[in-house]
Amino acid sequence: MENTNSINLAAIAKMIDQTNIREMATAGDIERTCHEAREHNFRGVCVNPAWVKLVKKELLGTDIKVICLIDPPIGDSPQIERLGLCLKAKNEGADELDVVMSLIDIKHERWEKILDEFTKIGKILPTKVIIGSGYLTDEEIRKASEIAKTAGAICVKTATSKDPLENRELGEKAQHLKMMKEAAPGLLIKASGNIRTLSDLIKMVDAGADIVGTSSGVEIMEEVKNKLKENSINPSPSI
Repeated sequence: MENTNSINLAAIAKMIDQTNIREMATAGDIERTCHEAREHNFRGVCVNPAWVKLVKKELLGTDIKVICLIDPPIGDSPQIERLGLCLKAKNEGADELDVVMSLIDIKHERWEKILDEFTKIGKILPTKVIIGSGYLTDEEIRKASEIAKTAGAICVKTATSKDPLENRELGEKAQHLKMMKEAAPGLLIKASGNIRTLSDLIKMVDAGADIVGTSSGVEIMEEVKNKLKENSINPSPSI
């Protein structure tokens, strides 16, 4: 039997979608992100559409998922463009889509339109629906999560870039995760934004996160390894 420390290390790595969605990222930056993912065996690598082909090439021969972010920060592109980006990502090698739900449609309660769109997107590739929880009321968080489940998504996700929750305490993000999990039982829950340390990750897991999106995966894993060496780690029962 493998020792508990090894199992925990692998389990934490497989919760992390290592993320590089910087607008000014270069090919070299994306290659480094992929190298980090291979080194630590992360769950996935999340990038903007322009980099899907390169990530697919860099991760060839691994089980690390190629994840394409669609239409940040508020999902305001026309539906035909959004569907086109999703199809292009699939054709270029993406395994999953992280798609921003239209904030405008949420605020105008266009739930049938949202459901129709994400039902179509979910037929293209496994989809994680980004609801932008920092912009929403509690009731909107619950309704958006319910719609994601009804549409056949695999996951509901808190946020992406430029979400106001980025600058708030993680405690508020944790409350959002709990609401999302209650509203969409059975779906994976992904926490993203301002998660930079092992302590941050554990807070998100305790609140219900199954996946964590972060650009700090390497730093988190180094922290895990150091704590394991010190025999001082006390991981959440969830991991």
